Amino acid sequence: MRLEITCDDRLGLCQDVLQILRDREIDLRGIEVDPKGKIFLNFPELEFKDFQHLMPEIRRIPNVKDVKTVAFMPSEREHFEFSLLLNKLPDPVLSIDARGIIDIANDAAGLLLSDTREHLPGTSITQWLSGFNISRWLERQPTEPQLSQVTINGAKYFAELMPIWVADEHDKTSFAGAVLTCKPQPLSSQWQRTGQHDAFHQLLGEHASMKRLLKEARRMAELNVPLLVQGETGVGKELLARACHQASHRAEQPFLAVNCAALPDNVAESELFGHGKGSLGPHTEAKKGIFEQANGGTVLLDAVGEMSNGLQAKLLRFIQDGKFRRIGEEQEVAVDVRIICSARDDLQDRVEAGSFREDLFYRLNVLTLQLPPLRERKSDIPLLAEHFSLQACQRLGRSLVLLTRDCRELLQRYQWPGNVRQLENVLFRSLSMLEGDRLEAADVYLPEADGLHENVAVDLEEGSLDEAVKKFESTILRRLYPSYPSTRQLAKKLGLSHTAVANKLREYGIGKQRRKPVAKS
Repeated sequence: MRLEITCDDRLGLCQDVLQILRDREIDLRGIEVDPKGKIFLNFPELEFKDFQHLMPEIRRIPNVKDVKTVAFMPSEREHFEFSLLLNKLPDPVLSIDARGIIDIANDAAGLLLSDTREHLPGTSITQWLSGFNISRWLERQPTEPQLSQVTINGAKYFAELMPIWVADEHDKTSFAGAVLTCKPQPLSSQWQRTGQHDAFHQLLGEHASMKRLLKEARRMAELNVPLLVQGETGVGKELLARACHQASHRAEQPFLAVNCAALPDNVAESELFGHGKGSLGPHTEAKKGIFEQANGGTVLLDAVGEMSNGLQAKLLRFIQDGKFRRIGEEQEVAVDVRIICSARDDLQDRVEAGSFREDLFYRLNVLTLQLPPLRERKSDIPLLAEHFSLQACQRLGRSLVLLTRDCRELLQRYQWPGNVRQLENVLFRSLSMLEGDRLEAADVYLPEADGLHENVAVDLEEGSLDEAVKKFESTILRRLYPSYPSTRQLAKKLGLSHTAVANKLREYGIGKQRRKPVAKS
């Protein structure tokens, strides 16, 4: 039961109210005084006969104007308002005391750290978070906020720690702990917002292979020679090429990309090198090609391995001389562009198959960057998943969705034949169909997941041991080939020679049919 007493200020008024409660042996649970002339009491429910005598007695106290029952105390209203506001925040928020013990955690923090908020209060923050020594930071009794990258359940976050200092009536302050907010955003994005721009900030990865790749890319970006970027579909070859352009002295000049596989032969030459007036018909105007438009900048030739032999020859001459002729013109055009090429498979295999010029390959293969597939850097999947889920929520205009532990484990087990692009698309589709604020493993649609658990058991009832071994070997190769479409990649995975794997693929009829090089007459 709660009472609201309206009164004029008078010394000893609260004492008179408390004396009445003591006389009636009423257990007072709480009392709050509003400076605007109100006293609030909280005590257990009373029998009606006791209550009807209590109210007149309080009203007879001098300076009391009115007494009435209310549904809640002011502090209770503030508590519920605070909890509602806190739990509506999309980011995980925790309050910790000066020893690092969690006092308060909102729902988002509970879902992120332990899947249930009740387990958090009373536990040490160091039990749930690593990567930054919060205990040592608290010992210093800091006065300034701290922003640091931390690891929670294998995923990278920004932890923003804001120190709490409480002042008494004499304005003497005491250190009381901190409020911690976690933001699931890539570390490099934060550096960019603070003015420390990094051209490679969109290429997320903490795996050793990615760190090594980015270190090499930063050095190669500054060199004015052709660059070959290789990797499977969806690993981010164009993203890396753009980053190399942005990190070079050509950053202020154009960056133009052309997909060689999407251009028919009769169009590709005109698109790349341009054409003169009337060269393609009586009414055609002169047009500058991609190389001329990008003068001073960078041109990305995506899927360069799909380029026709005729276009390969003209590209080779341009790389050698820096000059070319537009279609239908005799005058040479000189331009200064850096060429970056990307290929989905190993160009060396295409050279051996006779579908790509060997001399052009060595011209393009001056500097090479090999982007690793996602399945070979699975420790980066939580970081990428958090990043893509945040982007998806922003695009969908919804509050932040948290990935549960079983969801993250499922994402890390999957082989990702479509690599980073597939991960991004899977998360966007899953979040667009999600009704709640937690993404469970059951909510993630992975169309090829069942195929990953194909039974490779071999029936020995029929046939010889040699036949059984060949059947088993064929099954393994068929399962691995889609993820390692280059024989060199597959050979490295299996620990075999490139020739041995190529022969086995040919024997079992797996993969594309390679044609032998045409003998020159």
